[in-house]
Amino acid sequence: MFAADYAQRIPDAPAIVIAGTGESITYRDYEFRANQLARLFRASGLERGDHVAFIFENSITLAVAMAAAERTGLYFTPVNYHLTGGEASWIVENSTARVVIISAAMAPIAEELRASSPRVQRWLIASDVAPEGFESLAEAMSAYSGDLVDDPKLGVAMLYSSGTTGRPKGIQRPMPDGDPREPLPIWKATAEAYRFREFMSFLLPGPLYHSGPQATLACALRCGATVTVMERFDAERFLGVVDEARVTHSIVVPTMLNRMLQLSEETKAAYDTSSLEVLISSAAPCPPSVREGITDWMGAVLWNNYGNTEAIGGTMCSPEDWAAHPGTVGKAAVGEVRILDKAGHEVPTGEVGEVCFSGAGSFVYFGDEEKTASARRTGGASTSTGDLGYVDNDGFIYLVDRDAFVIIAGGVNIYPQEIEDLLIGHPAVADAAVFGVPDDDLGESVMAVVELVDPTGSPEEAARLLDEYCLRNIARFKRPRRYEFVERLPRTAVGKLQKKELAARYRERPVAGV
Repeated sequence: MFAADYAQRIPDAPAIVIAGTGESITYRDYEFRANQLARLFRASGLERGDHVAFIFENSITLAVAMAAAERTGLYFTPVNYHLTGGEASWIVENSTARVVIISAAMAPIAEELRASSPRVQRWLIASDVAPEGFESLAEAMSAYSGDLVDDPKLGVAMLYSSGTTGRPKGIQRPMPDGDPREPLPIWKATAEAYRFREFMSFLLPGPLYHSGPQATLACALRCGATVTVMERFDAERFLGVVDEARVTHSIVVPTMLNRMLQLSEETKAAYDTSSLEVLISSAAPCPPSVREGITDWMGAVLWNNYGNTEAIGGTMCSPEDWAAHPGTVGKAAVGEVRILDKAGHEVPTGEVGEVCFSGAGSFVYFGDEEKTASARRTGGASTSTGDLGYVDNDGFIYLVDRDAFVIIAGGVNIYPQEIEDLLIGHPAVADAAVFGVPDDDLGESVMAVVELVDPTGSPEEAARLLDEYCLRNIARFKRPRRYEFVERLPRTAVGKLQKKELAARYRERPVAGV
């Protein structure tokens, strides 16, 4: 997210524009503010390898904060702002953040954050009105110059991705020993894979706390792009921004594409999308019907990316690749793909196995050696994606299924164990199983099959109570959208839930939801 060169070459060009409000920042001001905050970090005693965290909705200030950390050798964690105060506090504390910055919209959880995160040494808020224990970010930054810090060091994001144990896990990559003025090879490879070019018009409709939007924002700013950021995705508004900003590149998830396709023909025809050169579908496999619909509408602009937050490797599938190899997620663009059996041996071409990557760099799950070790294969030389798939004779990868019961709803990973643990904690619940079921819009939606302590009550009332309970305790996007109540959940003699068989039963038929 370093753009000092463009601050000199195109100082008055817009670096970032917020789609909803029209708020923008030039390359000159972006670099000035990033350097001010970088100096604040240094003055706060932060050294290379220390951690900071930011809780923001999509905003210019979040981009500036990430840029400041990236040039001072820090690990920075953008936290999902949809989380409850308790969930966000857990990430802040687990990340060992020493400085935390939140947006004005996060003020209602400010007190809970401070009370739950005693290791944090400095709290800042992007507001003129600061809650107790917080400083105004703008006022604090005003004490520092906008010149680049002495001895700048390259920092990296430490994003959080939940595991099947239910608790989020920080994904920590080695701290690079480099200068932020020189991009890492992975950034160059990413820009090449995405067909980025200098001075492009880039549209980001996804949340910046996700790896895809966060990484591509960093790459786009290193290309001198004008980046338009949507506060939240809306299908028609997306088309409007493409038309107005003459967008050339964008990264989306399949659900976004599907929602655009569902617009009326009259609405779609009202916007000019001919400026699009590359539309990247990421986070989940793109259904063939969606890909075909977008291609028929917008032409051969849709690319598919396959990877994960751990950044152990990734693929890219061009429109031409898809035409020649329907159903593929592409060839490895970063790292080397290996398809392994349960014993860690490579399987023959065309045979299904565990999709693993090697050669793209290492990572650890922060503070969790056991989970880190569980992802390693072939003596640590390869890392599992958790997916099952195969490779054809030309080296193209095809995904078959997920190895675990992770739910992908609208491109977002949701982990059932966390929701099961919450439901089982309710006094009315004796047992619970959570899994994904097909959803025409989201790809998958969350379903809960529940065994009640008292099965004689109204299922509708039980579903309502559990829905309210979930909304109070976990982020809205994680709550079950469907409930089914059964007399007893199927478990083996040793107590293991037979979830695969249970999920298959409900995936084959529609279920009434709440």
